[in-house]
Amino acid sequence: MNEYDLTDQEWSAIQPVLPNKPRGVPRVDDRKVLNGIFFILRSGTAWRNLPKEYGPYTTCYNRYVRWRRAGIWARIMAAIAEDGDEGAAGGRPRAGEAERPRAGDLV
Repeated sequence: MNEYDLTDQEWSAIQPVLPNKPRGVPRVDDRKVLNGIFFILRSGTAWRNLPKEYGPYTTCYNRYVRWRRAGIWARIMAAIAEDGDEGAAGGRPRAGEAERPRAGDLV
């Protein structure tokens, strides 16, 4: 698992808001594609340099653009916000860091 990959909790919050339109060609796994998109956005690398583990870079790029036009990213952000800070993207430790105690843990 890469430091940019979604946790299981993040994925369970996001998955229900993703479009599920079956087309003629079987879809590349949405979680794999999202992990690839987040890799690009966090690392700043070019789409063509996306590691193969995330699938074809063209699939990740095209889905990023299509979902932006369709407003899917706003739905994803809303789903993460509703999920709260418990393990959501803003509150998780980076690779190699220990999880910091929260105020509620001290009571």
